[in-house]
This record gives sequence, structure tokens and C-alpha cells, in this order.
Amino acid sequence: MNLRIILADDHPFVLLGLKAMIEARAGVAVVGQAVGSAALIELLRRMTCDVLITDLSMPVSDGGAEDELNLIRRIRGEWPRICIVVMSTTTNGALLRVLASDGAVSLLGKTESMHELWRAIDSGRNGIAYIGHSIAMLLSRPAETECERLLVIPLSGMQTMVVRMFVEGRSISEIAAAPGCHRRTVTRQNRKAMVKLGVTNDHGLFSCVMAG
Repeated sequence: MNLRIILADDHPFVLLGLKAMIEARAGVAVVGQAVGSAALIELLRRMTCDVLITDLSMPVSDGGAEDELNLIRRIRGEWPRICIVVMSTTTNGALLRVLASDGAVSLLGKTESMHELWRAIDSGRNGIAYIGHSIAMLLSRPAETECERLLVIPLSGMQTMVVRMFVEGRSISEIAAAPGCHRRTVTRQNRKAMVKLGVTNDHGLFSCVMAG
């Protein structure tokens, strides 16, 4: 029986390249592809797979981005038997530490080789989370420096709190619970912080903070 793999990424060319390279290996079949978080959840409900290879942040129908932790946690909760390999360009060490602490999600940078990807798949199917070289390098950075860099960013108090908690790897729901506000308030303050910092997405925000 072929190893059944689902791919998820909001860049069609990434999906095309991954599918071609994966199916060049005997005994493997890509049974589905998704370009957004909602499409991925729907696909998982319709298709059976052994391995999910997914980007970390993908758009949702309203043009925003699915909260990275909530997406992975939801998939882990609803489909616990699927081997999950996250391939991402994020440089947010705190977020990656939260995912790595799960112990069941393999993490790779998008610059990793196919050899690394197959190692991650094999390890994950044996119940062992695999950490790629580039992710391991990010995780080796001192955690304190990521939050300390927020001190030099000219944001309001609410915006600073929201961005700080994002960098710490908190989900939107967790951030909203701290001051007792609505999730939409968190999203709005996050977007205002992005405008001030001149970035257009969460990855850009994380990179800006970490660059200090």
C-alpha cells in the first residue's frame, strides 16, 4: 500500500515542486493538496492520509491568516494518527519552541533538502519528532532576546502586549484571554502594529521583532 501524503501550502509552485519530488519515490502517493487552512481541514475530512506536510501560516477566507498554533493543535486533536511535518520560513524561535515542545510535530525549514524531509517523515511515523538543521539553529538562540527586543519598538501598550505574546508563541485565544478582550480586538491591534512597523504579515512581524 502506498504511503499517502497530503500537501498544504499557499504557494502553488511550492506544492507543484513538492509533489513532483515526493512522487519520484516509489511507494508514495500525494492524495491531496490544499492552498489554505480551511481547504486543508476540509480535505482532511474527506481524504485519508498517513502524512501531512504543511506550511505553518496560510490564508483563510477573509484574507487573514490562520493562527499557526491553533491550526496545528486542531489537526493534532482531530487526526492524532497523522504524521505532521511542518515546513516553514518562520524565524520566530518562541513559536517554534512551542511546536517543538509538543513532541509529535516534526519541524523543517523550507531550505532543507529532500533527504531531511524523508528523515522527518520516517521519524514521525515512528513516533519521534524530527527537527531540521535550520530549525535547530533557531531553537539554540537564547529565548530572552526575542522579547527584550520589543522594548525598542514604538507601539502602544496594547499593541506591545499583543506582539509580545505572539513572539512568546501564544495563540490568538490565549492573548485575548489575558486582558479579557475579543479575538477580533487582538487581530485588529496586531494589524495596527504591522502598519507601524511596515510589515504585511505575521512572519514579517516576527522577523522585524527578532531583528531588533
